[in-house]
Amino acid sequence: MSAAEITSALDRQLLLQLGDRLKRLRQSQGLGTVEMAARVGITRTTLRAVEAGDPATAIGTYLRVMSVLGVSGELALLAGDSLVPPPAGSAAARSRRAAPVVQVQVSVDDGRHLLQDLQSMLLHEEAVRMAKANPALVQQAKATAQRWLATGDSRSATLWREWVQILEDCAWRKVLGRSRRAQQLRQASPLVTVLPEDVRQGILAQVGELKKGIVLSGQPPRVPVSEGAP
Repeated sequence: MSAAEITSALDRQLLLQLGDRLKRLRQSQGLGTVEMAARVGITRTTLRAVEAGDPATAIGTYLRVMSVLGVSGELALLAGDSLVPPPAGSAAARSRRAAPVVQVQVSVDDGRHLLQDLQSMLLHEEAVRMAKANPALVQQAKATAQRWLATGDSRSATLWREWVQILEDCAWRKVLGRSRRAQQLRQASPLVTVLPEDVRQGILAQVGELKKGIVLSGQPPRVPVSEGAP
């Protein structure tokens, strides 16, 4: 499977890692969430979304948080000319030196980034996307939760009852967060049962490939050097 085929899993993991890093930077600088949110000019809820790697949060908000933490300069590598392919025929274009290769790999040893939770997050984000587009799927998931409740299994009953309310209210943020409760809800989820098997298997395959590590190269196509060129 190519890197292009697992973009959603890779992008999601990178956002999770970015959010974690920003949270650790804030804590290392002795900034509480109230002070940090005030400095950035956002609410604590939005700050929590940034530190959770929420893909729905505007990129401008991420940039403002990075600026306050003093790491916005790293984005200059992306915004500057250093990553723009050199003009054809220039000395840089003729260089035989290989472009740098970046390897991105999921750390399954890090408790904050367990592969299973990334997989669960991706499954639920896709299920929510489908449920928003087709409300009948919400009713299908709700019927599944009620059917599970009828079994009398007391161990998960509280979670299933909460799921019924979530589905009635379409309160998706409760299950797409990174809190302990959101993780528990995802583990007892009737929502992912609406996913077609091919969609489910596609996501599992993406995460499986991501686990191995993906080599990403920004190397531009080599420009042929004409005979006699210096």
